[in-house]
Amino acid sequence: MKKSVSSLCDVLCIEDDPTLSQAIQGELSRAGLSVTCVNTGKDAFDALKTKKFDVITLDRVLPDCDGLAFLAKIRGENITTPVIMISGMGSVADRVAGLKAGSDDYITKPFASEEMIARVEVVLRRQDPGVSSETSIEIGDLHLNLVDRHVYCRGQNISLKGTEFKLLELLMRNCGRLITRAFIFEVVWGYDFDPGTKLIDVHLSSLRRKLEQLGSQIQINNIRGAGFVLEAQ
Repeated sequence: MKKSVSSLCDVLCIEDDPTLSQAIQGELSRAGLSVTCVNTGKDAFDALKTKKFDVITLDRVLPDCDGLAFLAKIRGENITTPVIMISGMGSVADRVAGLKAGSDDYITKPFASEEMIARVEVVLRRQDPGVSSETSIEIGDLHLNLVDRHVYCRGQNISLKGTEFKLLELLMRNCGRLITRAFIFEVVWGYDFDPGTKLIDVHLSSLRRKLEQLGSQIQINNIRGAGFVLEAQ
């Protein structure tokens, strides 16, 4: 039987900054994941030889090696565990280098701790679409059917466009968590950068209007300068 995303459990956090390492461990642990933290490439490689992990978070710069070199090494050893690279270097060239080296995602510092959880879940679902057997999501008075792609509010069907559905699904999966604009652009539109447009605002405005018309108690709040949070009243 396949494990659900929340019970996949085993994350290897490779991070030499103790404050950030503790923050990542705390946030992922609260999400129901088991986290092993190491601070060097050597310790990380030793851990990977003795235990199978479901996802790795990898700092771009480590005390004893470069993150890209470490990634190339484990890929050369046929270790295919999904890797989320974490870096203070956020240029397009840096991100491309990380992805070409074999990382599955690339997140730049600073980032919202809630975003790390969302990125881990997205990487796991991308790695194995069968990782979750769920067919629907229910938050408050909303029921989102993942099979027929319909959304219901108190039994009434809400007509949503494809992009609106993807946006609502992302927000519902992360109810109560702050989701940044950059992450929304990446998951919903496939952009690895913020294009500086009002795409999100336009779609959220339409989504809010449709929910309000049916009297939904769901609120999608804009946290100025940070992102958005879906909350059930």
